[in-house]
Amino acid sequence: MFQVSVLASGSKGNSFLIKTERSAVLLDAGLSGKKICEAIRNVNYSEDKIQGIIISHEHSDHIKGAGIICRKLKIPLYITERTYYASRYCLGELPYGVHHFASNEEFSISDIHVKPFPSSHDAADSCNFIFQRMGDDESRLAIITDLGYSSNLTLSRLKSVTTLIIESNHDEKMLLDGPYPWELKQRVKSKHGHLSNNQAKELVRTIMHHKLKNIILAHLSEQNNDPVLAYQNMADLIKESGMSIYLSVSSQNTSTPLIDV
Repeated sequence: MFQVSVLASGSKGNSFLIKTERSAVLLDAGLSGKKICEAIRNVNYSEDKIQGIIISHEHSDHIKGAGIICRKLKIPLYITERTYYASRYCLGELPYGVHHFASNEEFSISDIHVKPFPSSHDAADSCNFIFQRMGDDESRLAIITDLGYSSNLTLSRLKSVTTLIIESNHDEKMLLDGPYPWELKQRVKSKHGHLSNNQAKELVRTIMHHKLKNIILAHLSEQNNDPVLAYQNMADLIKESGMSIYLSVSSQNTSTPLIDV
């Protein structure tokens, strides 16, 4: 068993549950501790089984509840050194350990093997991730959010994943016509911002292969996107490919079911 749930994803907070028969970790904890624990229970799992939290970068929608959860569940935090120093005041005391990893350094938590790699985002040391269950070479999970463009490194890491959780942050027209100040629009559109629906679609087109079985769209903007638009944009590509791929859109307020990687 190797499963993932998007507990919550959007500009107000992000968190992902990755689990096997033996272990479970969170990637990011950008909601309150109470909301994260409720979300874990809502997918019929127990927060007491979580063995660590991995942090992608220091923005509050990814780290807000991490210190609270670490203290409540008595678990360690996994974070790059630069991200830790950019967020240590928000995190507070971490009495159950801090493990630093480098953005190109693989590590394991029990039987969950983690392969971070750099992402193009306006943060101290932002990372995306590949997850595998140790001893299982067939199932690979990629979680890529908060990246302004798909680098060659990103594309190379994704070419054999079986489940892809990918940012589909904004519709380009909605962003340009929307209420954001021009400076913020430029930031979102930049190479250190967020992937649009079309950029996500073109990324998937580049790495699509016959073993890819799940795509979950994540980090949708509530103001600059529409879940129906994001879904249809990617569904058109899947239909065009002739492949059978499960597609869903994650939500800010509702967890996805646990999905087999």
